[in-house]
Amino acid sequence: MTKRATRSATLTTRRETRPGFILANRLCCAARSRRPKQPKYVDPTQPRTLFSRAYAGFSATRLGRFISAKIVWRIDPHLLRLTRGRFGIGLVLPTALLETRGAKSGARRRNAVIYFHDGDRVTIVASKAGHERHPAWFHNLRAHPNVTFGGIPMRATVVSDEAERERLWTLADHVFAPYARYRRDAAKASRTIPIVQLTARESHAT
Repeated sequence: MTKRATRSATLTTRRETRPGFILANRLCCAARSRRPKQPKYVDPTQPRTLFSRAYAGFSATRLGRFISAKIVWRIDPHLLRLTRGRFGIGLVLPTALLETRGAKSGARRRNAVIYFHDGDRVTIVASKAGHERHPAWFHNLRAHPNVTFGGIPMRATVVSDEAERERLWTLADHVFAPYARYRRDAAKASRTIPIVQLTARESHAT
């Protein structure tokens, strides 16, 4: 082997062992997988890990909410789509990709959402971190209830029964404690945070 070839092989080996290269390679491998990874079953009654509680606590701070709104929730939809649900910035939080159609445009919209299961139904909360307005994806699914969640065709239903909402809030707070603060902040702006449940549907349904 010539000196030039040896040097080239050495540089290639060094490049391939760099952390950035390794991460990019893993993301590309995940993206090439044909079958999306279905969202794992999230039992809201199970205790959260210490790290999960700490992460949720930070998310409720002013800095955490700023980072979530400006960085995490903007990047996560792209990461979840690229890796077919295998990787997201949400880390220890149960997140998955929600695909809706624009309420007016009908264009496909993608958002990362925190979720948990209630039997065979998936529950998501339109909190928007306690903002005075509902998130855009909520208006979308109200107009077009047929959505895709983690690659699975589903139909969205807004929970209106107050007793059922209270029951689900108890579960939601266990999954992500900052929801309690988000409810208080939203109430100050006279907004009631919606709870949405998703049920499986046939993929050809419209």
